[in-house]
Amino acid sequence: MRAAPDTQDGIVARLSAPLDRVGAWLASARGWRRRVLALAAGAATALAFAPFYFLPLMVAGYAALVFLLDGAAGEAKKRRAAFATGWFFGFGFFLVGLYWMAFSFFVQAEEFAWMAPFAVTGMPAFLALFFGGAAALAVSFWRPGASRILVFAAALMLFEYARGHILTGLPWNLPGQALAGTAAGAQSAAIYGVYGLSLVALLAAMAPAAWKGAALKGVGVSLALAALLFGGGAARLAMPGPGVHDDVIVRVVQPNIPQREKIDWDLWGRNFAKHIELSKGAAPQGAKLFVLWPENAASLVTEVDGAMEMLAQELPRESTLLAGSVRRESDAAGKERYYNSLAVIAGAPAGAAPHRIVTDYYDKHHLVPFGEYLPFTDLLRAVGLAQLAPYDDGFSFGSGPRTMNAGGPSFAPLICYEAIFPGEMYPRSARPEWLVTVTNDAWFGDTSGPRQHLDQARLRSIETGLPMARSANTGISALIDSRGRYIGRIALYKAGVFDAALPRAAPSTIYARVGDLVFALMMFGCAAYGVFSGRGARAS
Repeated sequence: MRAAPDTQDGIVARLSAPLDRVGAWLASARGWRRRVLALAAGAATALAFAPFYFLPLMVAGYAALVFLLDGAAGEAKKRRAAFATGWFFGFGFFLVGLYWMAFSFFVQAEEFAWMAPFAVTGMPAFLALFFGGAAALAVSFWRPGASRILVFAAALMLFEYARGHILTGLPWNLPGQALAGTAAGAQSAAIYGVYGLSLVALLAAMAPAAWKGAALKGVGVSLALAALLFGGGAARLAMPGPGVHDDVIVRVVQPNIPQREKIDWDLWGRNFAKHIELSKGAAPQGAKLFVLWPENAASLVTEVDGAMEMLAQELPRESTLLAGSVRRESDAAGKERYYNSLAVIAGAPAGAAPHRIVTDYYDKHHLVPFGEYLPFTDLLRAVGLAQLAPYDDGFSFGSGPRTMNAGGPSFAPLICYEAIFPGEMYPRSARPEWLVTVTNDAWFGDTSGPRQHLDQARLRSIETGLPMARSANTGISALIDSRGRYIGRIALYKAGVFDAALPRAAPSTIYARVGDLVFALMMFGCAAYGVFSGRGARAS
């Protein structure tokens, strides 16, 4: 007698069986086994980010976390069990994802190396609290089926949003950032920003755990969402762009000066001369030339004898230099304050004697805790901590984002860390025509940190529809167009320079107009649908 043919559901169930067995095994883990598995899943997920981009590991990691939380949800003290599971996942994730922070403490090893182990473990331990909190919140509404995926993704993004804002915020390695390894994968950030992109990425990553007994169905959903993101992004990139300013040239300089030498005041003149040497060469006839130097390239430039005269003699005379600098000023009481700044240094017009003058400064307003200022100063100094900035009181805070004009298309300046914060790049009432970023990732060596930083710069251009010129001391200088494509680029640990016509700004994006509103609607929609559909499923 002939066997009846398999039904479609039967085939799916049979093909899903191996994945379902893995899920059941993860859900059955208890105690230390669950925590070790969560730690491993978090560490694996971190490899989905630059420079590895192993995106399948994000799917495996977050799906594993869902199964582990299935087990936690069945315990009497489910919130405590879920918090511990989420915390261990987060600790593994940040331990691998942020290891590069340790390198900055070895630049001045004799003074700061002892702090590295505390930073490498302390920061992940703190940031993991956000994953633990999201897991504890989600498990309060945990129901069988796909509803738990919606609830958990929404809860996690609520806490990720908090991570990006609390205590100055650190929105580093948000889930959507893993898709910024290509311009195509990140294009939808123009609609809902990196937080909205992160929510979609989480839903895709968790989908294989959505339906018990039908893991293959979840894999199909995951692949469909990925195809939609990358396919839609590729279609957007294929559309005609806004073109370039043929009469505006950006010269991006990357000097590649070792960090130990960069902060040595005795080598100031040699370092300054290297920047100048790389910057020589006239612009094409009739074009406005902007020369871009990295963060702290010309510290206290107006106070060094002969520095401004040297700029006047050696740089293209009608160019405008945008240089990372440090400036100082004294208050009414005579106390000196230092600012991490970008100086606009204009040249002489045609026919005038060569000279240079600083016409404007932008002062960094989003400073790096412990790197540029010391929070809770008196308390932390009492236990021997100090900031890495070479000034007793660190840097002072600037007044906020600005849009500036230096005789060409208006621009918004960003200094290093400021480029990781979506929606905080320029005043909403004064949209610029391009973004200027100066940075110094030499602190972090040849690690994933500088590469992850570049991905965030790409996201800022896509979100705003604005091109970005980025000059790094090393790691990684680039010119990025309004859709996140690299027009020019200088690799990590390479000295170099390139000229390129400035890309034009695209029309203002949805994200640039409404900010995180679309993301908020998506997040609350997922949460509401997940909670109420889950209750309905349980009642039926």
